[in-house]
Amino acid sequence: MTAENPVADDDLAARLLDAHVEFMCGQLTDPEEFAALVHEEITHVLDDAAHITLSEAVSRDLIKAVAHKYAVAFPVEGAIPELVGRVAARLYHDSATDDVVLAELIGRKHADDLTDDIAQLGLSRRLVERVLDSPDTVDTVVEAVQRSVDSSRLPQSLRRYVDGAVESVTRRAASFVLRANRSESDELLADTMRELSRAAAAPGAGALGSLVEPGDVEDVVVLVFEFWRLFRETYYFARLLADGVDEVFDTYGDTALADLLADLGIGYDDLIEEAHRFGPPVIAEINSRGFLEAALRRRLAPFYASRAFTEALQHL
Repeated sequence: MTAENPVADDDLAARLLDAHVEFMCGQLTDPEEFAALVHEEITHVLDDAAHITLSEAVSRDLIKAVAHKYAVAFPVEGAIPELVGRVAARLYHDSATDDVVLAELIGRKHADDLTDDIAQLGLSRRLVERVLDSPDTVDTVVEAVQRSVDSSRLPQSLRRYVDGAVESVTRRAASFVLRANRSESDELLADTMRELSRAAAAPGAGALGSLVEPGDVEDVVVLVFEFWRLFRETYYFARLLADGVDEVFDTYGDTALADLLADLGIGYDDLIEEAHRFGPPVIAEINSRGFLEAALRRRLAPFYASRAFTEALQHL
């Protein structure tokens, strides 16, 4: 404090701190002042963001480190799997009891169009063609037919003949059928998907409940987390993660942050809307508990007790 009148300086600092805290509380809690504050700050933030690029704001190595922490090093044990399991179980319960099918939600025509679009995907066609062309498919068909033909009661010599004949005929027939259907793989996939969709929409089909049981949900969650726990520790996943970050920076590294937000579909109106959605109720709650004033006072009090404040008074 000043040597001339330290008590007066202490009193002035206390009164200025109280006024400062009261002013800032009013800015945050008064609806009109809060709206003006939000408008002003978001406007300035977006104006500043138009003059700095993604690469200037943050390095790709820093983002890679953060991505590695939360995708690889962050533990998935504990409450996370349990919470995911509970959410999945609740979603299953809601879906199973509602007995709603996709065609009822979006209409039969849109459901059929969606089915056709999926069937026309290059990935879908390649998967079907690979199945049809794979020798493993023929082997599976042959094995299934051989299992259905019980030759165990036949004499040993005849059994070998029957098994060989069944395998030969089945292999030729399966190869012929698969080759014949290859040229119409698109229609085959589309027709199959349509039939499955209509079967699920049939009365009493129970779109989800008839297929998935409550225990299946927990089993799937356990399997997914076990796979994720192992897969994320592999070099392959680390490379994919790094490549993903590199692609973002290669694409948007020289893009201004404001333009990046716009490309992501986030604009001024969105920021204003969300600020008004979450700001007032959250601030009102922490203010009613006394947390707001305490936080502001905690941040401002050190200045009014500092040498910088004392020296500023001396120059008045």
